[in-house]
Amino acid sequence: MTLFSKIIAGEIPSYKIAENDRFFAFLDIFPLREGHVLVVPKTETDKFFDLSENYLSEMLVFAQPIAKAIEKSFPCNRCGISVIGLEVPHAHMHLVPIDSADDLNFTRPKLKMSSEGLKSAQDKILAAMR
Repeated sequence: MTLFSKIIAGEIPSYKIAENDRFFAFLDIFPLREGHVLVVPKTETDKFFDLSENYLSEMLVFAQPIAKAIEKSFPCNRCGISVIGLEVPHAHMHLVPIDSADDLNFTRPKLKMSSEGLKSAQDKILAAMR
């Protein structure tokens, strides 16, 4: 099982944002910016573009209300999307509140957020999704 499959199964705790029968979204605990969310298919597929056409299209539709909630919850120009896929061999997309392209620079140091800060970010996103 990948790290993400263990999170989906509840074996590793997470700050869940949304879930359905095909996808799971949760806060990145080492975010680029506060409100950084990972969207993961429940099927273990290493490379993002190895997912079926249905999965790819449904993943964007699943992510849309989360992205809109991120934009409402954190000061930003928009919610950026990135697919890197090198750190965990399980397809996933990053949703990050951004003001510039540099905010999606994954070589920058990640934020070190407290559990209280992560819970606060989770609460803001969940409230904006209601």
